[in-house]
Amino acid sequence: MSRFLNVLRSWLVMVSVIAMGNTVQSFRDHSFLSEKLYTGTPEFVNGLQARTFGIWTLLSSIIRCACAIDIQNRTLYHITLWTFVLALGHFLSEAFIYKTAPLTIGVMAPLIVASFSIIGMLIGFQCFPETQEETGARQKKRN
Repeated sequence: MSRFLNVLRSWLVMVSVIAMGNTVQSFRDHSFLSEKLYTGTPEFVNGLQARTFGIWTLLSSIIRCACAIDIQNRTLYHITLWTFVLALGHFLSEAFIYKTAPLTIGVMAPLIVASFSIIGMLIGFQCFPETQEETGARQKKRN
């Protein structure tokens, strides 16, 4: 396994552990979301929305941790990449379309993490060994 994939695995574990903390915080006190993330319209944040956010964050955390454990699983790798794309899309839409999450440090942090993670995972694709199907397809083209 390449050194880059090992670094990526460590990054995924770190992001996963931080997400677990955010999950706990979302279940403990829903004011966490109105004070740190959705400061544009804190009146929209309630317990139900906080728990839904917590479950979404927990699911993303589990997927990312599973990918860190089995980073060469291409299907899991793609799903993990999509968790970051969805997170980036969510926070960008909340900041620029719905205006519920102004660009504070609480919103910039997940935007930066998601962006760097997407870039890292796209680079990581280059480190994957070829599958037998890819090797066979290339050999057929040569013949």
